Amino acid sequence: MNSGPATKSGGASSIVRPLAQGGLFWKYAAMFAAVLGIALVGNGLVNIWFMYDENRVNLYRLQMEQAAAAAEKISQFVREIENQMEWTTHLSWAITAMDQRELDARRLLRQVPAITELRLLDPQGRERLHLSRQAEDNPGSNADHSSEEMFKVALADGVYYGPVYFRRQTEPYMTLAVGGARRDAGVSVAEVNLKHIWDVVSQIHVGRAGKAYVVGAQGHLIAHPDISHVLRNMDLSHLPQVAAARSASTTPERSSLPALDLDGKPVLTTFAVVKPLDWLVFIELPEQEASAPLYAALARSLALTVAGLALAFVAALLLARHMVVPIRSLAAGAQQIGVGALDHRIEIKTRDELGALAHQFNSMASRLQGSYEGLERKVDERTRKLQEANMAKSRFLAVASHDLRQPLHALNLLVAQLSSTPDRAERERLTRNIASCVDSMNRLFNELLDISRLDAGALTPRIAAFPVEDVLSRTEATFSATAREKGLHFRVVKSSAWVASDSILLGRILLNLVSNAVRYTSVGGVVVGCRHAGGALRIDVCDTGAGIAEDQQRAIFGEFYRIQHDGHDVGEGLGLGLAIVERLCSLLDHPLTLTSIRGRGSRFSISLPMAPAGACVVRSEPALTQADLLRGKLVVVIDDDPLVREGTQGLLMSWGCRVVVADSSSGASLRLNGTAPDLIISDLHLAGGGTGIAAIDDLRRKFGTSVPAFLITGDISVGQTGKIGPHGHALLHKPISPMVLRAMMMATLHRSDAA
Repeated sequence: MNSGPATKSGGASSIVRPLAQGGLFWKYAAMFAAVLGIALVGNGLVNIWFMYDENRVNLYRLQMEQAAAAAEKISQFVREIENQMEWTTHLSWAITAMDQRELDARRLLRQVPAITELRLLDPQGRERLHLSRQAEDNPGSNADHSSEEMFKVALADGVYYGPVYFRRQTEPYMTLAVGGARRDAGVSVAEVNLKHIWDVVSQIHVGRAGKAYVVGAQGHLIAHPDISHVLRNMDLSHLPQVAAARSASTTPERSSLPALDLDGKPVLTTFAVVKPLDWLVFIELPEQEASAPLYAALARSLALTVAGLALAFVAALLLARHMVVPIRSLAAGAQQIGVGALDHRIEIKTRDELGALAHQFNSMASRLQGSYEGLERKVDERTRKLQEANMAKSRFLAVASHDLRQPLHALNLLVAQLSSTPDRAERERLTRNIASCVDSMNRLFNELLDISRLDAGALTPRIAAFPVEDVLSRTEATFSATAREKGLHFRVVKSSAWVASDSILLGRILLNLVSNAVRYTSVGGVVVGCRHAGGALRIDVCDTGAGIAEDQQRAIFGEFYRIQHDGHDVGEGLGLGLAIVERLCSLLDHPLTLTSIRGRGSRFSISLPMAPAGACVVRSEPALTQADLLRGKLVVVIDDDPLVREGTQGLLMSWGCRVVVADSSSGASLRLNGTAPDLIISDLHLAGGGTGIAAIDDLRRKFGTSVPAFLITGDISVGQTGKIGPHGHALLHKPISPMVLRAMMMATLHRSDAA
């Protein structure tokens, strides 16, 4: 017995020891530092990422704007040359003198230094004038250019842009041909030196070391800030950025492309297309210069992160100390409680979760202390309840055995007398006594079945609005004759009120209460009446009997309890009537009260919810029992008990019925021999797992007609008497009196005839 506290003490010591050694302190410190450090590092990385992204976007935007501006300047440079050349194609060759045309051509060479050669072609494509800055002029050579592409395109489209070529493999040139507005104005062809585009690209500055250059449609370098690259006639079509720009010229990239410049250094490049020449203007910025702001931000973030980590570590030490000290107090308190010191209380002054946890520990210790104190009391109470349950079981067996053996014993004696008595009058008297014994046994079995169904929850009330006078009138009709025989005054006060309840179960409640009142009243009378109590209707059952002692007023609602006066049992039956009443009132949610004075009488009261009055209920008077209604009817009885089949067959044959008995639908069908029955009576549960519902359906299918049928059962789990199955077969619970069986047969046949 001492091993338990020792174990608890050892377990608590194992908790406190690591705390005393500081393990939890450094664990919390490391955890807080790690959390804060991760937050700081994560914040720095996020800032760097967004800064990197913003830097690339801004850089791309700047490069794109400069590339587009350079492309526009180059396009404007070419368009200006076109505009100047158009002056030489305004006049017709038929009316213009050669001197005037030569004057216009030389003026064009003076105004446009980029043009090194100029040729004027007539409408037939013959060369009429050839001027050059680098060679002798050749007026009137009449060379035929009519089959050349430049002449055809210029006449058809108005302008021709030739491919870039290099003279002496050093200087880039382009042929530009402009056609006149009229065909007879001819075509002017100029050789344009593209070195002048160098002025455009050399003025573009991106950062400190960024540059711009132009690539022609065939991939050759046209302009570059370093003119030596241009003079070497470099082919750049193999560069990845040039190939990517050619493939993406229709859908340009939205960011700068990483690439290598002409010197093999990593750069970020962006391009723009020169319209309508299909040239590409590239803007490049060294990768190192582009990433310089990112590196600076990284250095700043690293410095801030290191400083933040240092502060986080200091804060983690303080927070860990703030948490570990109360935890040590909790561990020490848990150790004390674990060894049995339930009066120990943990003192933590903080108003946080740890303080709340200490309060919970203290509350737990208080509850444990109270639990230990009340444990023995609960054990005694449970033991007493078990003893009471065993006593109730023994009382049930004793009472049930006694009360059932009494009529059974009398029945055996009466049957023996009946078999040996030849006198008719004596045999009739014995038959009446036998019927009385059977009725007594049925009543006792019904009480046992009712209490079993209530305990099993097999009863389901059907709540509806109805006039309470229906139940009162049935009660009056049932007990008025019995009360007169005892010399009692019996009165039921009429009422026009409507209530919401189950009329069958309410009638059963009043049946038991009035039956007890008549049984236990010797002088005076019994009154049943109604009173309005707020929004409810109270039904009172009053008698002038001996009354019920105060110490018995709770016990009378127990099972198998019968009132005793002067030490003598004055009741009969199993003593289940009031137990059934109390369970039915609880099931219907109708409060039940008792007021009784010893020697003056008792009053049982039931409170029911009232309901608004409904339409007039038409009650047809029951038709007189017609003796011929059952006579001659072919009735099928299906039951797996041979004695039940034999008894039912004899009873029905005494009523004039033709009877076929069987234990299954197949046996019944065989005995019917093709004749359709008038009525089917089947037990609900048959041998081999079959059911009466299936047997009825099987016979109906075989004969092709809806034969009237109802079911009987001894199973209390299927609920109270009513409807069952998909076709709503009527259901009766065993034991069934002959009167109830005859009434059900006639009602079933009557419904079938009416349908």
